[in-house]
Amino acid sequence: MKILIAEDEFTTRMMVQVCLENWGYTVTSVTNGEEAWLKLQNADAPQIAILDWEMPELDGIEVCRRVKEMDLENPPYVILLTGRDSNTDIVRGFDAGADDYMTKPFNDNELQARVRVAERLVRTQTSLASTVYELKEALNQLEMLETEINVCSQCQSVFSPYDGDWHSMEEIINQGADPRFIVSTCPGCQRK
Repeated sequence: MKILIAEDEFTTRMMVQVCLENWGYTVTSVTNGEEAWLKLQNADAPQIAILDWEMPELDGIEVCRRVKEMDLENPPYVILLTGRDSNTDIVRGFDAGADDYMTKPFNDNELQARVRVAERLVRTQTSLASTVYELKEALNQLEMLETEINVCSQCQSVFSPYDGDWHSMEEIINQGADPRFIVSTCPGCQRK
């Protein structure tokens, strides 16, 4: 699983990176919030992001807000790793969209446990999103089977409710104008 670390302090960034790599994760590290934001917008963005609160350009709170506003089906799991430890800061971090919150200096075992929880949740969310997609596709197929097909008795054109237009059978075969039609060859024509 891919993890992004956004931390401007070199020692902390390297300590987190080494731990994660030793545990088998693929790690990308950046030094500021703008770089983190750019990485998290990619199609192949890391599924987990560990962000420092106080970074140059964009702080971790702003990156959290932007990630949560992206309205993705499966957004990255965000862990804020920061020196800020007041209750007010913790609440602010969660309000901005962080999924978890750790304070510095961090404990290796605690970091590993929290990343494992993040990984489980990301895998569960991915599985659920896939299942929802499959269910929507099945529902669409059922709805298509339930709709009537209007055919003109004079010219044999077929009405497609998908584009509100009439199509010749040739158009349907060549262009797939109506997804309810599955073009195949009957056994009689196969023998010819």
